[in-house]
Amino acid sequence: RACASSKNLMEKECCPPWRGDWSPCGQLSGRGSCQDILLSNAPSGPQFPFTGVDDRESWPSVFYNRTCQCFGNFMGFNCGNCKFGFRGPNCTQRQFLVRRSIFDLSAPEKNKFLAYLTLAKHTTSPDYVIPIGTYGQMNNGSTPMFKDITIYDLFVWMHYYVSRDTLLGGSEIWKDVDFAHEAPGFLPWH
Repeated sequence: RACASSKNLMEKECCPPWRGDWSPCGQLSGRGSCQDILLSNAPSGPQFPFTGVDDRESWPSVFYNRTCQCFGNFMGFNCGNCKFGFRGPNCTQRQFLVRRSIFDLSAPEKNKFLAYLTLAKHTTSPDYVIPIGTYGQMNNGSTPMFKDITIYDLFVWMHYYVSRDTLLGGSEIWKDVDFAHEAPGFLPWH
């Protein structure tokens, strides 16, 4: 949401201010800084023999060349959050969480969990919007095409976005690659 404007897209920079000090990426507070993204030089595998046809290639370089790079235990689009497993104003307090099976929860715990899922299904994300067109369809950023999404549907959409077929133009598609299930991030994702 913070970087969905034509200005951000055309400048290809997403370094929004952190609300704690209003500097880009919370730089004045030592949370992070705005830096050029670093892309891998590794070649694509044989299952994807294309270059420059998909917005997901060399993510997020189609949309942005500069983003927040967070320091220490900070994370997020503006370095405004703590990395998983940390909390506190400076993200220095360890927080150990145990992922439990829903079958091991008590009835009140299950009800609370389901209530949070229901809330997520009906709460518009305050931080994120989703693209409803390719960067090319957005006229290289001059005509942003984004829409609001609920917190729950954001997770559903992210899975769809990384696993959908590659749109080659016109009615042609490439089905032989799945960026979700054939990528290095598969195990942590699932």
